[in-house]
Amino acid sequence: MLQKDQTVFVLVDVQGKLAQIINESETLHQNLEKLIKGLQVLNIPILWLEQYPDGLGGTTESLASLLEGQQPIAKMTFSAVGNEEFMKQLETSGRKQVLIAGIETHICVYMTAAGLVEKGYEVEVVEDAVSSRTVANKQIGLEKMKGLGISATCVETALYELVGEAGTDEFKKVLKIVK
Repeated sequence: MLQKDQTVFVLVDVQGKLAQIINESETLHQNLEKLIKGLQVLNIPILWLEQYPDGLGGTTESLASLLEGQQPIAKMTFSAVGNEEFMKQLETSGRKQVLIAGIETHICVYMTAAGLVEKGYEVEVVEDAVSSRTVANKQIGLEKMKGLGISATCVETALYELVGEAGTDEFKKVLKIVK
């Protein structure tokens, strides 16, 4: 299970026109907004990635506005593990559990998750907060990750695992976000 003091969230490449034409784009954005807001309530560190932002554009405004005060990590490699700044920030966090979401499931999300597993991290993919241009490509990405031992979760399960118990102020705040 995810532990609050061991989890870091990686937001992968929800940018530009691609983020608008992705399969089930509206649902993806709604779920990512809930996830980010809930993780912020819980003070979970967020590492925010952008693939070649000069060419693909910046992160969708609805998500970027939630991450105000943070800077995205620009990358050219499909796997963020190949990015020095990303790895530095991840290692500095001191956390070993990685929650990952974003686009595209079968390329950058999959390759980043695979690289993290290879480096010894415990990775969980947020299945209702990832997408690809096609359903088939999303499924292939998820299957490849599961084949590497990467667990699938969903926005609500991840947030409630991290909250741990009902009745707390954090629980009440997260409940308002997910409902």
